[in-house]
Parts: sequence; C-alpha cells; structure tokens
Amino acid sequence: MSLESRLFDALQSWCNAPRWLVAFSGGLDSTVLLHLLARLSARERLPAISAIHVHHGLQSAADAWPAHCREICERLGITLQVAQVKVAPGPSLERAAREARYAVFSEHLNPADVLLTAQHRDDQAETLLFRLLRGAGVRGLAGMPATRALGSGWLVRPLLNVDRAELHAYAQAHGLAWVEDPSNQCTDHARNYLRHNVMPLLRQRWPGAAVSMARAATHLSEAQHLLNDLAEIDLRPAQVAGCHPWLPVPNLCLSSLSTLSPARQRNALRHWLANWTALPDSDHWAGWDALRDAASDAAPVWRLATGELHRGDGRIWWLSGSWLVAPTGTVDWLRPDSPLHLPGNGCVRLECHAGEGPLQVRYRRGGESMNVPGRGRRDLKRLLNEAGLPGFARARLPLLYRDDQLIAVANLPQLNAQAMSLIWTPLADARFELMGSFK
Repeated sequence: MSLESRLFDALQSWCNAPRWLVAFSGGLDSTVLLHLLARLSARERLPAISAIHVHHGLQSAADAWPAHCREICERLGITLQVAQVKVAPGPSLERAAREARYAVFSEHLNPADVLLTAQHRDDQAETLLFRLLRGAGVRGLAGMPATRALGSGWLVRPLLNVDRAELHAYAQAHGLAWVEDPSNQCTDHARNYLRHNVMPLLRQRWPGAAVSMARAATHLSEAQHLLNDLAEIDLRPAQVAGCHPWLPVPNLCLSSLSTLSPARQRNALRHWLANWTALPDSDHWAGWDALRDAASDAAPVWRLATGELHRGDGRIWWLSGSWLVAPTGTVDWLRPDSPLHLPGNGCVRLECHAGEGPLQVRYRRGGESMNVPGRGRRDLKRLLNEAGLPGFARARLPLLYRDDQLIAVANLPQLNAQAMSLIWTPLADARFELMGSFK
C-alpha cells in the first residue's frame, strides 16, 4: 500500500474535523506530511488544511525558514501562519522550545480542530530508549500517543508506523526541498546522541530494532490504558462530595484512598494529578506518605512542580495558581444590594440584608471572635474547626464586618450573628482545566 493510502487510512476517523492544522517546521518529515496531505486533498474530501510554522529565534539559520515554508505552502496552495515565540531559559533549552511550540499550537486550535505532526517510527523508538535511560515508568515508556487532547482540539500523529527512511525516499522521489536544522547534528543533546551514535549500532546488530521498540511502546501504551482504567475504578469512591462543595478545588476523600495498596494509591494519584502537574518518579513519593500518614490535626503539604497537595477535613486538595496566594486588605461594601467583587478572590453577595451602617469585607489576621446566636462570644478559630473548614481556605474566607464587629462568615450560615448570610463564590483557577502534558 502506498504511503499516501496509509496516511489516509490513519486519518479516516478525523475526516469530520472542522480543520486540519499541520505543524510545519520545513524539515524533511513535516514537508513530506504536508505534500502527502496536499495530494490527498486533490482526490479525497478532507477538512480544510492549513499549516503553522513556529520560529523559536534560537539560531540565525532559522531566520530563513519562514520564507522557505511560505514558498512551499504557496506551491501547494496551503495557507501558512508563522508564529514567533520567545523561549524561556532553563536547564533544558530543547524542552523549553517544545513547550513554547505546543503552547502556540494549542492557542491556534479551535474546538474540534486537529493538529497533525510528523513524528514517525524512528522518533518513537528514540523516545522509548531516551525515557528508558531516564528510568521512566509505564506512562513514559508508552512513548508518544498517536492521539491526545490539545487545547480545544486534538493532536494526531498519523506517521508513527512509518520509518524515516521511507519518508526520505518519498521526498527524493518527488523532488521535495527541505531545511536541515544544524542543531540536529549536535550530539550534546541527549536525543541527538541516541539518534546518531546509539541507534545506528542497534540497527547494525538488530536491523528491526526501531520496529521492535515501537511495538514495545504500543504494548506499554495498552498497559497504561489498563492502569488508567484501574485508577478510574479506585478514584470513584474517593470522589464523593465533601462538606464544602462550594470550594472549586479538586479534592478526594483520603480514607477511600488509604484503603488501597501503596502501588494503587500512587497509580490513582498519578492519573488524577496528570492533568495539572508533572509528577515525581517512583523514588520520590515520600511527600505523599507524609501527607497521608500525618496526624488528624496536622496540616501537611506536598509541594509538586506546579502546585501543592494539601490535607484537611478528611480530604486531599490540589491547589495551584491564585490559590497559593492569600488575599489581603479590606474592601468597603458601599452598595450591599449588589454583588461585591473581591480582588483575586471571586465575589460575595448578601441574602436577607438587614440593619444599618457601613459594611466591610476583611480576611483573617488571627484572634477574631464573634457573637453566635444562642452561644455567646466564641473564638473564630474554634468555630472554623467545628465547621471542618480546610486550613488552606481559611486565609481566603471573606469575613463581613459592621461597625468593626464580625457579623457573618462566608458560606457558613450557622455563624451568622445577624439576620443576613454572606454568600461567597470563590475564583476558580484556570489551571484546574485539563492541560495535558506536552509530548
């Protein structure tokens, strides 16, 4: 079967997408993919095809690539977008460039759009070997998935079952021109070292090494799907609603997780947290053990790459972004008949507003007390303990004052000192949305 026909078969389930967006670097692999798609569109009914080129600005040679890509796209009758990015410095320039690139791709995807990239079987084999040498688990050794969610759309890799040599032969047969990235020859980069120094030796001894390694990645991907299914089963009882459903923070029941074996706990947490943060390897889970086994009156925190896991009210809570910064200050409420927007902390409104005098919203500083109907003056800290409010939420909890007296605590009507309730809608953090890891 021709390469063109095999590509069409790989994309059959995506033919109803609104648009196919091709990640076009101008290199051999993406040039072949774009050429194949242009030929397919001439004889098949396909979604609208356009291309996007990301200019990282990391080397002078790359300055000429956008013009080359425009020339290729004009020849094929395909619209091209060029995006310039700034790559943040860090320990891995290659990783930072990849993250910047995929952030651009994500931004350009409309709902249900498909981003097509040109990774092939040799890339998959190199990925497996690279991750194996880093001690990756099943998730990492599953390699690059053929499809995954990306932004509002999907990322699809339709050439994972095609060898680099076959793409090269196609390019030569059709007289295609492509750019060569000088950095691909630098063996200081780990993946380039594997590509130029290790993989040729493996192929010399085992000619089918790349095919076998890609097949192993497929087996491991299937195993990861089974682990995901197990995680969903184990998470289901832990996702029962708690006592504070108004807190827009991902959370799980700790007692349900604690009944699982340690390996199943880690598997469930990896699955649950994968949308929000990179996870430590299997040798660095002491933070979870400490959080799980802490005394009931403790407030342990497990700090991860992009957020923190907290414990409170018999549950674990994932916090990131604005939830890691407590609001401060006092906000005067000049029009109590209208909702009040709190800087960085959502908004509040009143139910059954009564009484006279200016109102203020404040936050805890320590030592607060209030008159509770039928109970007299009580310490606020003890009242919040009785309500089971998690510690992380207390610093953000709006407190309503009149004439310097605390008269209501947000979302805890049992603490209303007067005939009014303070209703708080906290600010949901955008990081709680599905992100997906860059692959």
